[in-house]
Amino acid sequence: MKSIALSLLVVLVSTTGVFAQSEKYVAAMKKNIADLDSAIIGNKVADLANNFERIANAEKTQWLPYYYAAYTTVMAAYLEQDKSKTDAIADKAEALIKKAEELSGGENSETCIIKSMIASSHMMVDPMNRWQQYGQTSSSNIENAKKLDPANPRPYLLEGQSKFYTPEQFGGGKSVAKPLFEKALGMFTTFKPASDLHPSWGATTTKYFLSQCN
Repeated sequence: MKSIALSLLVVLVSTTGVFAQSEKYVAAMKKNIADLDSAIIGNKVADLANNFERIANAEKTQWLPYYYAAYTTVMAAYLEQDKSKTDAIADKAEALIKKAEELSGGENSETCIIKSMIASSHMMVDPMNRWQQYGQTSSSNIENAKKLDPANPRPYLLEGQSKFYTPEQFGGGKSVAKPLFEKALGMFTTFKPASDLHPSWGATTTKYFLSQCN
């Protein structure tokens, strides 16, 4: 009887520890996810990227912290004014998203989105000379993201942004981008993330770009 009671106690203590760790992880993730928009607006995404990376390194088996670390890092690449630093920041984002894919069991719609963004950030350093190398990579990842999750609105947001910034003579422009933003916005109204921690960003950005197309 004593051995049974001792075994039950060990199981109880172990389980309690797991739940406590899980609650701490979820709380930390929710806090940092809530700061995404303000960090981007205030150009403090590098700090937020460090926070997500610390969570990832502490948890070790969760893919979402690495995903968010990659997302905030590539946003830092977009916001970097010194283009001589952009490639190194984008390379770090690539290493983080690869780690996320390793832990999640392979690429998924959301990791493809980040890989598209990383390619675009590399291209932005020298668009005229890098389009051929990185433009196709960005586009192919958007298409993969659509196939892997047809309900995900973020591929259409990225596609709209690409068309928005592409000159009309090359098949872009606001009139081409607008239907893509409209489609994305409609999809955001019905999109349901797998959990409170899964990606849900993009609706505010979509509304902004749509307002610029009128």
